[in-house]
Amino acid sequence: MTTPDMSSTALSALIRSASQEQHRQANTSAFITDLLGGRLGIEAYARYTEQLWFLYEALESGAERLAADPLAGPFVRPELFRLAALERDLAHLRGPGWRAVLTALPATRRYAARVRTCAREWPAGYVAHHYTRYLGDLSGGQIIRDRAEKTWGFARRGDGVRFYVFEGIANPAEFKRSYRRLLDAMRVGDLEKQRVVAECKRAYLLNIEVFRALGEQFPLTA
Repeated sequence: MTTPDMSSTALSALIRSASQEQHRQANTSAFITDLLGGRLGIEAYARYTEQLWFLYEALESGAERLAADPLAGPFVRPELFRLAALERDLAHLRGPGWRAVLTALPATRRYAARVRTCAREWPAGYVAHHYTRYLGDLSGGQIIRDRAEKTWGFARRGDGVRFYVFEGIANPAEFKRSYRRLLDAMRVGDLEKQRVVAECKRAYLLNIEVFRALGEQFPLTA
């Protein structure tokens, strides 16, 4: 197989090409397939939302510190922040005492720990996790929102699905294009490009592990 020319290929294109298989595995995991197929109950959806809280707490707790970083800073965009929306969703799903029952699966703890490490030690690696999460929310996440509204009767774009509603982004398609332009403008050498691509693949694999753990917790009964 021919190795892509890192120096002449845009970083966004490298990431999309190299992580295609991991992306496919995440999107076709048994848990997500069953959730989107309406074969799991609202408890599975709520448990998934809990895991998202831990991941976005890790992403966004480091955002303020990284806002001035030359590599990660341009990606720290308040219109992307999801934590407040997740907390409204959890209050709707679990009630006002949701924090007292919030627990992370071991796979979620590993994923969040990796995000925190990158945020603390490696800004370009943080961008890799930022990309895989937020652009996924703007894309495939909308399918989950639509299915949740139809399956469990949430108000359209209301509490329960606010995580998937980006009120500050009027044109998601254009936003994603501008985000990829930011990726392509990152001043990193070929070796660092390889590391960022590898971290994106790692992010997808960590996400797959969370889905696998959720699938074990909510198996389909025959």
